[in-house]
Amino acid sequence: MPKYYPINEEAAKRAKDMNSFSDYQPGSATAGYQAMVDEAYAAAERQKARVDPMYHDKIDALVDRYARKLAENLNERNVIDARVPSILISGGGNFPVAKKHKQNAARDRNYGEYAEISKLLEKIRSVGMGGISADDDLAVEKLTKKLEGLESQQATMEAINAYFRKHKTLDGCPELTPEQAEKLKADMAQSWHLDKSKPYPAYLLSNNNANIRRVRQRIEELSNRSEFAGWTFPGGEAKINEAENRLQLIFEEKPDADQRQELKSNGFKWAPSQGAWQRQLNQNAIRAAARIDFLRPEDGTSPYQLQPFVKRENKEMSR
Repeated sequence: MPKYYPINEEAAKRAKDMNSFSDYQPGSATAGYQAMVDEAYAAAERQKARVDPMYHDKIDALVDRYARKLAENLNERNVIDARVPSILISGGGNFPVAKKHKQNAARDRNYGEYAEISKLLEKIRSVGMGGISADDDLAVEKLTKKLEGLESQQATMEAINAYFRKHKTLDGCPELTPEQAEKLKADMAQSWHLDKSKPYPAYLLSNNNANIRRVRQRIEELSNRSEFAGWTFPGGEAKINEAENRLQLIFEEKPDADQRQELKSNGFKWAPSQGAWQRQLNQNAIRAAARIDFLRPEDGTSPYQLQPFVKRENKEMSR
C-alpha cells in the first residue's frame, strides 16, 4: 500500500490562481502527486519480483524517500509559483520585474531538485541488479553495449521531441507505436509535466547525456589501463598489477602508524595475500597516490605526471 505525504492544497490553489484564468480543481494537486507515487510503488514491486528478498528493505526505503521528497518539492514549487503572478494575470502596469527574476531563479533551483528526486526511480530499478565492475573481463564490452542503449535512447527522445515540435501531435510519430504514443500523451497531461511544448523535458535529455558522458569516461579509463606506469619511491615500489586490476604499494619495511593511516585515508587497503597496500587501478588511484608525499620518487616528481595517459593528454593539449 503506497504511503503518501501531505500536499498543500491551499498553496496549490494560490499557485493556480496566480498563473491561470481557469479555476483550480480541488484535490487535483494531491491526485497528481499520488499518481506519481503510485507509479513509483508499482516500479518498486516489479523490482522486488526480480531480485533477491534481501534487497526488498532497500527498495522500500528508496520508494518512501521518493514519495516524501516529491511531496516536499511539489509543495515548495506551489509556494514559489504563488509569490508573483503571471503578467497575463496582473497586467504589465507596475509589474514587479525584480521579484519575478527571483521567482524564476527559485523555480530553476526547484526544478533541479526535482531532477535529482527523479533519479531515485532509476535507483529503485537498479537495486540488486549489480553494476559493471572494472574487474570483469567483459567490462568494456558491457559498457559499450550500455552506451549504445543510452545513445539510442537519446536519439529517440530527440526525434520524438522534434516530431512533436513540427506536427504539434504524437500521432503518426515513426518512433512510437500507437500504444506508446497514447502513454506519452497521458504523461504530458499530468500536472507534473510542466513543459507542454515537448514530450521529453529538458532535464531528462540532460540527465541521459550526463550518463552517456560518464559511461564513455569509464570505457576510456578501462581501455587505457595498460597505459598506467609504476614507479619507485624511497623504501618501496608502486606496481601496476593489471592481472588483479590493482595499484599495489610494496614497502621494504612496514609503514609506521601515521603512514598507514594516510594510506587508509586515500583508499588503500592492506592485502596480506598480495603483500601490498592496494586499491582498484584507475586514474583516481594514481591521483590518490600522488597526494601522499612519501610515495613520491626520490626526485620529487608527482607519480601522476609519470603516467602515459597524462603525457598523452599534455601532448594533445600542446598541439
